[in-house]
Amino acid sequence: MGELSGFSYDGLCGSLFLYKTAHNCYIVINVNGITWSYWYFRHVRLGQNREAKTYMKIARCIYQGKEIVGKVEDGVLIPMTGDLFGEHSFKGQPLPMAGMVFLPPTSPSKILAAGLNYRDHAEEMGIPIPKWPNVFIKPNSALTGHNRPVYLPAKFANRVDYEAELVVVIGKTARHVSVDRALDYVLGYTCGNDVTARNMQSPDSQWSLCKGFDTFAPLGPWIETELDPGGLDVKMIVNNEIRQHTNTNNLIFDVPYLVSYLSDVMTLLPGDVIFTGTSSGIGPVYDGDIMEVRINGIGALVNRLEQEAF
Repeated sequence: MGELSGFSYDGLCGSLFLYKTAHNCYIVINVNGITWSYWYFRHVRLGQNREAKTYMKIARCIYQGKEIVGKVEDGVLIPMTGDLFGEHSFKGQPLPMAGMVFLPPTSPSKILAAGLNYRDHAEEMGIPIPKWPNVFIKPNSALTGHNRPVYLPAKFANRVDYEAELVVVIGKTARHVSVDRALDYVLGYTCGNDVTARNMQSPDSQWSLCKGFDTFAPLGPWIETELDPGGLDVKMIVNNEIRQHTNTNNLIFDVPYLVSYLSDVMTLLPGDVIFTGTSSGIGPVYDGDIMEVRINGIGALVNRLEQEAF
């Protein structure tokens, strides 16, 4: 806690303090021994005030053959009624998470991804640091969820790599939004794995094919709706061994910039996702390997590699 100022007036004396946590600021006023405190939500990197929201994990699952969207709370899923991107409430009967089949937490109109967005990854690939975002699109058929298999392609892919990433989920239609307002258009964040057929990737060609095989875009396990995208640790763990470890403060183009930049090119629709890039430490995975993307504040996305039947 830091004292901003002391004051005295007509028999009153006191102090004004500012106390900061990761997501909030508290203003504490003490006058003649009596204390009042006020708080407001803040975004650390932009320094802008935002409306305070309840931290919430939104999951999309199959339960007893039925698709359900709800919030995860104390080991249960509380079903949602209404529209996640509009009016909604969580008043359904809580359901046990055990036995749930996780789906990708959103069904996007498009999957956007920023390549080479960490300096160390560009260097390990032998590619110049980009002067603007290097963006590609993955097909929706590449989506899969938490605890679902990622299939090693039966054809073309001789080497398949993991890529741990923070993924942005758009919350409302965005077109030509400023950097300062960009986070107002974000619903939340989830874990992603930009699985890549590395032998098919060429530095001077488009990457949609090498990154577009079925199940090559795992997302999940849920969307964390209130999280500062700066300062997050991102790890890739393969068979209990850490292979990648970075922090989103190391992004070349951060989340607000990416959202603003992409909104100047195309309309971002509710549910659209943006893979924000991977760090150095990429490497191959094989049949039977277990990949885990772990991001503090969100959780862990786990997928097992299986050979595609053909």
